[in-house]
Amino acid sequence: MEVFEAIRTVLATRNYRDTPLPQDIIRRIVEAGRLTASSRNGQPWHFIIVEDRATIKKLSEQTRSSPYVSQAVAAIVVAVDKSSTSGRGDAGRAVQSMVLTAWAEGVGSNWCGTQNQTEVRALLGIPEEFEIHAVVPLGYPTKPSHKGKKNRKPMSQVAHRGRFGQSFA
Repeated sequence: MEVFEAIRTVLATRNYRDTPLPQDIIRRIVEAGRLTASSRNGQPWHFIIVEDRATIKKLSEQTRSSPYVSQAVAAIVVAVDKSSTSGRGDAGRAVQSMVLTAWAEGVGSNWCGTQNQTEVRALLGIPEEFEIHAVVPLGYPTKPSHKGKKNRKPMSQVAHRGRFGQSFA
């Protein structure tokens, strides 16, 4: 899938089939995050790949979106070095790279936050000097959709030429 097509069609997935993901696809998704550019090449992230269903269930209890995270067949927890001044932005870029790569492979995902960082750190052995930036559940969608039906503002409302208020469209 072309990059723009992935961006145009990617949708948050909240229902997953109970079908394991091949290891090469999981590796490609994580590699997309690892290869993402970061400020000053700081690479302030760590990716914890969770495939154990019992651990995913416990992890889902600590996310803001637990009902569907618990259905995922895998999840990637993104932890960021707290001392990084650009860590959150860099990690956000890495998450988007992983989401788009997953989509291009036919794998659904979403970006979820955590409610209890202490519990997630304990569950996954993440040191205190890292904050949990995101939980990215993964799985094949129960209803695959690459139709790109998105509710987005028109270009004329969000893009400006030269100065704010001068329409780009």
